[in-house]
Amino acid sequence: MTKPDRDRYSWCMVEPGRPLERIESAARIPEAGEVLIRIAGCGVCHTDIGFLDGDVKIRGELPLVLGHEISGTVIEAGDGATEWIGADVLVPAVIACGTCEPCVSGRPNVCSNQKLPGNNLDGGFATHVTVPAIGLSVIENVPAGYDLADLSVVADAVTTPLQAVTRAEVADGDFVVVIGAGGIGTFAAQIAAARGATVVVVDIDDDRLAPLLVHGAAAAVNARGLSAFDVRQQVRDHASNLGASRIGWKIFECSGTPSGQETAYGLLVPAATLSIVGFTPHKVTIRLSNLMAFDARAIGNWGCAPDLYPDAIELVTSGQIQLLPFTRRVPMNEIATVLDEARRGSDPRRPILIP
Repeated sequence: MTKPDRDRYSWCMVEPGRPLERIESAARIPEAGEVLIRIAGCGVCHTDIGFLDGDVKIRGELPLVLGHEISGTVIEAGDGATEWIGADVLVPAVIACGTCEPCVSGRPNVCSNQKLPGNNLDGGFATHVTVPAIGLSVIENVPAGYDLADLSVVADAVTTPLQAVTRAEVADGDFVVVIGAGGIGTFAAQIAAARGATVVVVDIDDDRLAPLLVHGAAAAVNARGLSAFDVRQQVRDHASNLGASRIGWKIFECSGTPSGQETAYGLLVPAATLSIVGFTPHKVTIRLSNLMAFDARAIGNWGCAPDLYPDAIELVTSGQIQLLPFTRRVPMNEIATVLDEARRGSDPRRPILIP
């Protein structure tokens, strides 16, 4: 067995509503089909905040190590997985079994036996993590100016909107509206633009909108203080000025807020596609008949199928989408501060914890 190359520790959730506790150990010895990964970086998602604050129920038992955006290097492996040793990898946020009915029918993202780092097995707020080898993606070419840690956010913040954009069949010439310029919407906008779409982004924070006007968005709408009618009118004006069609819009709700979902639904036009990518535990009031009246469709999106992960990595390594303007590296020992900043939204960039 390889000796650890640094002290191991993990930050554990012991009870909702309580601060994480540092434990001076991390990750068990891998069993058959599993690997032990030395973590390079782990992104912080608002779902982690939801788990920690008790707003979203975890599937596993406590104590639990949170964190589901993980990149790192395989340093040990159980039987049947030794070929992974030494590989730089990305861990899928939803690990599918590959054999259940959803997996066999082509829907592995809703695998009946799915394992979720930071949800029903220990995740990446640690120096090391042990996970099944199935679904791992090799990172072969880290772009100049990037570290392996920087690619951790691909595991959710990039792959999830990639699946949504793919399912919505975004293509060259489409008009796309992204609601919410946070960790998911930032990359939904870039991916749609890389597919040739004209993209308008809606958010309530100019600090989130401004970078996207340089990286993918053709226009932006600051919805703070605006009614749903006013937002719709501004988006329509942008569509007209940009020469976009009045039908067939592709709308992506990435804010994970009730107001964002209601705004996105209010943007339906004839033959529109509405993709719900962000999550909120709160209910919204909408008139479902609008889907019928506009001959539109609505699509949910849970995670991402493993076969799209290599495409997500390629989007980054080829330079089609940019991570660095929208992320920041933070030492993992500053995790309490990072989580508090994420709650308050004081920094629009997605934090990546570095052990």
